[in-house]
Amino acid sequence: MEELHSEAQQAEPPAPKIIGLTGGIGSGKTTVAKFIEEFGFPVYYSDDRAKDIVNDNEKLKIKIKELLGEESYDENGVYDRKFVAGKVFNNKDLLQQLNEIIHPAVRIDFENWVKQQTKYLVFKETALLFELKLNRQCYKSLLVTAEDNIRTKRVMDRDNKTYREVEAVMEKQMPEKDKIKMADCIIYNNTNLEDLKEQTEKVIFAIE
Repeated sequence: MEELHSEAQQAEPPAPKIIGLTGGIGSGKTTVAKFIEEFGFPVYYSDDRAKDIVNDNEKLKIKIKELLGEESYDENGVYDRKFVAGKVFNNKDLLQQLNEIIHPAVRIDFENWVKQQTKYLVFKETALLFELKLNRQCYKSLLVTAEDNIRTKRVMDRDNKTYREVEAVMEKQMPEKDKIKMADCIIYNNTNLEDLKEQTEKVIFAIE
């Protein structure tokens, strides 16, 4: 019986390798994530899950209201992203405190998600991979990047924002040159979707 039990334990599949997927605004990170899913690998969308968690987790709601005020949630109890963004945009201390409330809950949610996966690679999509040092918890980091002028135009077209509005957001993010130095794998999204998909395929299937 002991031998059978030992064999059953050995038969368990190894834990999947976690690949951190990141990119600044307008880089095409989300498009790459969709391509990765097309190639058969699961992607955990940290930012999307965070949006759900701040609405579903009552303990988080209380902490966020204590930090930023009752207006953090509207009359229907829904997280007011615009109000919160306005509060923390030019206040690093508040932003850090908010992250310290939200990100531990997202981390637990992610860990539970990983346990349900069966592929040898799983991808964690997050805008703040390097800023929050989440890359240290990953097997590899994958950066999607593009030239600043290309990223700016994409966001202006996509979100109907002015050049100055996009520039203000980009100035708040870690410089691309710093991310490039830290990334294990890099996808340059300066041309078209076909090239982007080819690069994505080549990069992810080269990860061992």
